[in-house]
Amino acid sequence: MLKWDLSLPPDTKLPAHIALIPDGNRRWARARGLHTFEGHKKGFSVALENVRACWQIGIHTVSLWFFSTENWNRSKEEVGYLMKLYDGLIKDLLKDAKKYSVKMVHLGRKEKIPKWLAKTAKKAEEETKRAKKHILNFCLDYNGQDEILRAVKKILKEGIKPEKFTKEIFESFLDTTNQPHPYPDLIIRTSGEQRLSGFMSWQNTYAEFYFAPVHFPEFTPEKLKEAILDFNRRQRRFGGN
Repeated sequence: MLKWDLSLPPDTKLPAHIALIPDGNRRWARARGLHTFEGHKKGFSVALENVRACWQIGIHTVSLWFFSTENWNRSKEEVGYLMKLYDGLIKDLLKDAKKYSVKMVHLGRKEKIPKWLAKTAKKAEEETKRAKKHILNFCLDYNGQDEILRAVKKILKEGIKPEKFTKEIFESFLDTTNQPHPYPDLIIRTSGEQRLSGFMSWQNTYAEFYFAPVHFPEFTPEKLKEAILDFNRRQRRFGGN
């Protein structure tokens, strides 16, 4: 049971899809004189709490950015530590996914991550593929531009003619294909950074952005609730009046 007050006003309009860009784990640790790995460890526990909170609040789709294609540039020691944390996080999320009827989907490249981690990711997808209530996209070795490039390569391989090429066909080759809410309504990035760093480049077209000033280990479910309430104050016109 969560220790946070997640109650919202009865007229609250929930985003169908919330995407989280966790940022600031290392800065949080350094500010406290801790090893950066402690920041990652704390951030992972907060990620689990926030995903659970989304499900309890009633958010249909959650996208959580685990690891970007650029993160391979970090030290071998840090990458190795992160991969082990991801393995544990996916296993923990899988337990809750079965409880909340959540379909887990891996967005990103499959080839470069360790085979044992790829096996864990595939197991999570396989065991939740029939879930109907929620979707959790875990973005591992993911970047929006890379997703678009992979989609284009698949399209070229299929030999689809230009005159037959449509937006709908293109989206069918993206990692979020066949999802009811592929477009995030609300993208949250922590640590005060006001950029998306290539996250969901195609899908973020009409997303509302929320840049939280705190580092991710401090982004509690109550702060998530604040972001949802802020989203409710936005007027979304989608290009219309």
